[in-house]
Amino acid sequence: MSFELWLTFAAASTALLVIPGPTLMMVLSYAMTQGRRVAVASALGVAVGDLIAMTLSVIGLGALFLASAMAFNILKWVGAVYLIYLGIKMLRSATSASTQSALMDKPAGQTPTRVFRDLATVTALNPKSNTFFVAFVPQFIQADAAFAPQAGILIATFVTIAGINALVFALAANAMRARITRPNFQMWLTRAGGATLIGMGLLTATLRRST
Repeated sequence: MSFELWLTFAAASTALLVIPGPTLMMVLSYAMTQGRRVAVASALGVAVGDLIAMTLSVIGLGALFLASAMAFNILKWVGAVYLIYLGIKMLRSATSASTQSALMDKPAGQTPTRVFRDLATVTALNPKSNTFFVAFVPQFIQADAAFAPQAGILIATFVTIAGINALVFALAANAMRARITRPNFQMWLTRAGGATLIGMGLLTATLRRST
């Protein structure tokens, strides 16, 4: 792969990733309400989820979902139900102002391991990610060169940028958290995160397979 083509891919990926999307909103919510360790875990979860989704897409799973309505619908509904479940769980974790204040420095029932798992699963199961990678990546594959090395370079580049981007946003949000002392803000932010997850689930349920 030429350096110019790689640089174009890196620039395009960066431009796409810095635009706040639903997954990044989840990272911000976790970071601002549950501390630095959870913030880092959420960023790593996004990176691993992107790694899984992009790898599967590049090796042909994404093409399968585009070709098979049943496969796409199965992934779509699994992802939608899981997102809504996480959203409801987050809404229920929003406690009273006094309790939330006491838990400011301690994750409210959300360990870094659980947050990592949830973000990785949400990102990997998002059918929009699979269809996006199938549409986006081939533009940067040279037909006259070996496929595997190019795919490896593109996957490593995108996942690295995605992880760094999520980590920067997460740490910035965590720094803001240290300056926020109003318990009501924490409670409503948790509720907003839960509502965002539910909205993501409903949006995922409305996705249609490209024809």
